[in-house]
Amino acid sequence: MIVTRRVVLAGSAALAAGAVLPATARRAWAVTTWKSDGLQIDSASDGHLEFPPEFAYATFPEAQRADLIAQFDLPDGVVESPLNVTLLRQGDRVILFDVGSGPDFMPTAGRLVDALAAIDVAPEDVTDVIFTHGHPDHLWGLLDEFDEPSFPDARLAMGKAEFDYWTDPATVDTIAEDQLSFAAGAMRRLQAVADRIETFADGDEVAPNVRAVGTPGHTPGHMSFAIGTPEDGLFVLGDVATTVVSVAYPQIGAGTDHDPDLAARTRAAVLARLADEGWTTLGYHLPQGGIGRIQRDGDRFTYVAGA
Repeated sequence: MIVTRRVVLAGSAALAAGAVLPATARRAWAVTTWKSDGLQIDSASDGHLEFPPEFAYATFPEAQRADLIAQFDLPDGVVESPLNVTLLRQGDRVILFDVGSGPDFMPTAGRLVDALAAIDVAPEDVTDVIFTHGHPDHLWGLLDEFDEPSFPDARLAMGKAEFDYWTDPATVDTIAEDQLSFAAGAMRRLQAVADRIETFADGDEVAPNVRAVGTPGHTPGHMSFAIGTPEDGLFVLGDVATTVVSVAYPQIGAGTDHDPDLAARTRAAVLARLADEGWTTLGYHLPQGGIGRIQRDGDRFTYVAGA
């Protein structure tokens, strides 16, 4: 297995000519590529999210908060969360797992189409889009700034429980108040493509060599995906674990977990499976492109990037 990282700069013609681009004209997309036995997987950056520390660390137990911040060398100010979109190229299939944030969520996100262009993948090249879940940074890139489908020729697939949750009019009455926009945004986008969406269940083969793994808790129908086998494949984690802290301490989740207790149980079980079976994994919010391995560290786990 080979893992490579690169940063692609816009304005390549100017760079080739030796020009120096002003800071406002320079845009970079980090791409991490993983290859194994006929598979090529790119982790293409959709940019990043930014959170104030009082939100980012809100789920840390108060008595441990200072120690955790020091242990993991976390910032005192704005916390950046990377957005690593999985692109699988296999035979004649070009498969995206999630579509990023689109133009309407955060100004630091929504860069996926540009990142794909930097590795010569056009929206029309994408044959399949398979969703882990319906949060804005995973779903809202489904439509572009003109409310047209961003990936017009792609087959779209989402877990049935997840699709049902976000398209249920009652969701706005039960979701946390600070996530009302999540519900409204998901409903609008999924309704726009409802005639194209296929649904699937835990254990289904959603594409050749790709099997759905039910991982509920972060959202009611959150799905992860096992591509191939532990020996020569990769596990698309989604948001089961969103930080290195939640890998080390599975009981500490994200502030956006729908069911924190279920999410913690799911996280502990999945991390144990990944460590014990030896999977390479790709985490949507984990550092350095999100490609690495989960290893046991005593009675906890650790994330090793690029391993």
